[in-house]
Amino acid sequence: MAIRTPRLFQAAALWLPCLLIFVLFITFTCASQPRKPRLSVLGGHNKDRNGVHRPSLIASDSNNDYQTFYYDQTLDHFNYQPISYTTFQQRYVVNFKHWRGARVGAPIFAYMGEEASIDDDVGHIGFMPENSRKFGALELYIEHRYYGKSMPHGFTGDESLENATIRGYFNSAQAIADYAEVIIDLKKNLSADSSPVIVVGGSYGGTLAAWFRLKYPHIAMGALASSSPLLYFDGLVPPNSYDVVVTKDFQEVSWSCYDTIKRSWPEIDRVAAKPNGLSELSKKFKTCKPMKAASELKDYLEYIYSVVAQYDTPPDYPVTIVCKGIDEGANGTDILGRIFSGVVAYHGESRKCYDLNVFSSTDKPTSWDWQTCSDLVTPIGRGNETIFPASPFVYQDYKDYCMKSFGVEPKPHWATTYFGGQHIKRVLHESGSNIIFSNGLRDPYSSGGVLEDISDNILAVSTKKGSHCLDILGTRADDPEWLTAQRKKEVKIIRRWLRKYYNDLHRFA
Repeated sequence: MAIRTPRLFQAAALWLPCLLIFVLFITFTCASQPRKPRLSVLGGHNKDRNGVHRPSLIASDSNNDYQTFYYDQTLDHFNYQPISYTTFQQRYVVNFKHWRGARVGAPIFAYMGEEASIDDDVGHIGFMPENSRKFGALELYIEHRYYGKSMPHGFTGDESLENATIRGYFNSAQAIADYAEVIIDLKKNLSADSSPVIVVGGSYGGTLAAWFRLKYPHIAMGALASSSPLLYFDGLVPPNSYDVVVTKDFQEVSWSCYDTIKRSWPEIDRVAAKPNGLSELSKKFKTCKPMKAASELKDYLEYIYSVVAQYDTPPDYPVTIVCKGIDEGANGTDILGRIFSGVVAYHGESRKCYDLNVFSSTDKPTSWDWQTCSDLVTPIGRGNETIFPASPFVYQDYKDYCMKSFGVEPKPHWATTYFGGQHIKRVLHESGSNIIFSNGLRDPYSSGGVLEDISDNILAVSTKKGSHCLDILGTRADDPEWLTAQRKKEVKIIRRWLRKYYNDLHRFA
C-alpha cells in the first residue's frame, strides 16, 4: 500500500528555487554574493527538511514507461564559426504510454527543463502524467543545457563554467533553441507533424515556456507557465517585491510572529556585540559549530523564513508551523528563545545541534550564478519595510561579484530586449496567444508574475492561498478545493485550445 507523506514533505521532494526548495527552498548565496532566491521547481536538491534525499517517484513504479534518449545538439545556434557546429549530447525523456499516436494527431506535452537535472522533474511534475492520460498525450521532458547530463562534449559542469569560451554558449536563448530542435526532431521521427505541442514549465522553466511560445509559435501551440517571475527583470517590479510578499505572508498568519521576527535582527546584533556574545548565540541556537559572525545566524533564519513563504503548501502550511513555534515559545519566551522555537518547529523535531551552513551555497560560483551574471539579472533587495534587515539592491556590488567570479559584466537589460517585458500587457495583447500564467499569491515570486488576463487566450489563473509551482505537482486526496479548481481551469483552457487546433487542422487540410 502506498504511504501518503505530509504535503510539506511531498513538496520538499518536488521543489527544493526556483526552487523553487521544500524543502526545496530558494537557495540563498553566501554573504559575498548577490542575494538571489532560487527560481526552480526543484533547485536540484531534492531533499526534505531533515536532509533526507528523496528519490524520483519514478524510481519506485512505472519507471519502464520512461525512456531516455540523447539528441546531438548544436552548441551554438546563432553563429557560423567552426566551433558553433560542435555538438553535445542533450538528454530528453519520453513516455509513450498514454499517447494515442501520430495517426490521430494526438498532442505532445513538453516539459521545459529548468536549472537542475531532469532527474528531478521526471515523475515529480504530476501535471504531465495526469494530463497525458486525460488527453492521450505523449510526455516529453527536455533537460536544460549545462545541467544534469546535458554537458558540452568533454566537459563536466565545473569545467564548463571555468572555460570562458564554452561558458559563453550557456544562456536562455540557446536553451529554448535547443528545445525547438529536440521537439522538431522528435516529431519528425514519429511522423507526428499534426500533433500539437503544449509546453509546460515551472518557475524559471515557466518563464522559458512563455518565452518559447512567443519565440516559436510555429512549434508550440500553447504554454502553461507556472509561477513564472517573468517581470523580475530590468526594474519592471520594485527590488523589494519578493520580500514584501514574504512579509505579508507572515503578517496574515500571526502579527505577533511577524513582530518577533522583525525585532529579532537588532537583538541578534546586540547579543553578538557583547563579550563572548557569539558563544552565547551559539549556545542559544545549539549550533553544531561555534559561530564566527552574526551573519551566519541571520542568513540561516532568512533562508528558513523565505523558504516557508515561497512553499507555503497545504495542508501543513509551513509559515503557520514556524509561527506557531515562535508564538508558543517552547524553548524560551524571550525574543531569541521564541526564534529558536520557530527553528525547532521548522525542522519538525529538536536536534542535538543545528548546522547553520546546511542551506548555504559553496563559495564556488554555480551554474545558476553564471546565468544570473549574464542574461538573467534579477535585482532583488529591500529597505526597512519588510520583515528582514535592510539590504538594498546595489548594481555595482552585483557587477563586482560577477566580474570577480566570471570576468564578465552582467547585461541587466538583455532579458527584456530579447524576450520582451516592457509594456507587457500591450505587447502580449498585440503579439501573443495561448499562454496560461498560473500563480499562487503566497509565493513571493508571484510579485513578478502576470496576474491579470491579457486577452481571451492569454490568461492568468491564480489562487490566494497557492504557493510556488503548486498547481503542476501531483494531485492528492487532501488537496483543497481552490487548488483543484485552479487545475481544472487550466485543463479546461488547454482543452479549448486543442479543440480549436483540431478544428483549424481539418479546416485548412
